[in-house]
Amino acid sequence: MQKWGMVIDLDRCAGCQTCTVACRTENNVPFCGDGNAWKGRAIFWNKVITVRIESHGSQREGEPSASPGTNNHAGPRLRFLPMPCMHCERPPCVLVCPVRATTKSVDGIVMQVPSRCIGCRLCQASCPYSRRYFNWQEVDYPGTLKEAVNPDVSIRTLGVIEKCTLCVHRLQKAREQARDENREIREDEYVPACVEACPAKARTFGDLNNPDHAVAKLARSPRAFRLLEELGTFPQVSYLHESTWKSESRKSVGAEDEEEIDG
Repeated sequence: MQKWGMVIDLDRCAGCQTCTVACRTENNVPFCGDGNAWKGRAIFWNKVITVRIESHGSQREGEPSASPGTNNHAGPRLRFLPMPCMHCERPPCVLVCPVRATTKSVDGIVMQVPSRCIGCRLCQASCPYSRRYFNWQEVDYPGTLKEAVNPDVSIRTLGVIEKCTLCVHRLQKAREQARDENREIREDEYVPACVEACPAKARTFGDLNNPDHAVAKLARSPRAFRLLEELGTFPQVSYLHESTWKSESRKSVGAEDEEEIDG
C-alpha cells in the first residue's frame, strides 16, 4: 500500500511563497479580509514561517573575518520553515473528532470532510503543528473572481475546519488514469501544487513505502528530521537541514510569522 509523503529541503527554500500562492489557487483557500487577518484568522494550508536568527558575533563557516576596528556582530540571518499539514501516522486530530469529520486514508492522507464538521475545533486545539483553520466567515468570490475557482475542489463554508489535503483531487485523477491503464501510479503522476510550483525544487513528493521513489530515499537521509518527533505523531512530512538548522526550526513550530531566535 502506498504512503504519500513529502520531504522539504530547508537549505534550498528561499521563502519566496510560491508554494503558498499555488496552494491557495489550487485549493480555493479563502481570503479572510483585513479585519480577520489582524485577529489571527487568516487561512494558510501551506504556511512559510520566517525565522530571524541573531548571530551575536558568531562567524559562519566560509565567511570572512571582520576587519580590524569594525563591529564583529554578524547581524541577523533569515531562515524559512514551510509548514503544510504533517499528515501524521498517529494524528491527534483524528482521535479527538467526535463526528469523524477528519479521517486518515489507507494511503496516509489525513482528510477533512467539511459536510460532517460541526465546528467544535477540538481537532484544531489538538494539532501540535497548528495546521488547522476555522472558517470565521462565508466565502465570497465577487465578480470575475469566480472564474478563478477550481471546480475540482469544494468551497468550505462558515463554521467548519479546513486544512491541507496534499491536493487529493490530483490523486483521484491519477488513480483513475492508472486503473484504466492497469498499472501503478507513476512517481511523477501525482504531485501536489506546492511541490510542482517550487522554483528552488525544495520539495520532493511521492510514496514513502516505495524504496525507488526519491522521497523515500531522502526521508532516510542523515540530514532528515521530523518536527516534534518526541510526541509520537510520526509526521509523513520530513525536512532536510544543515547542521544548525534543526534546533532552530524546532523552536519555530507554532510561532508567529516571524520569530527572533538567538543562534
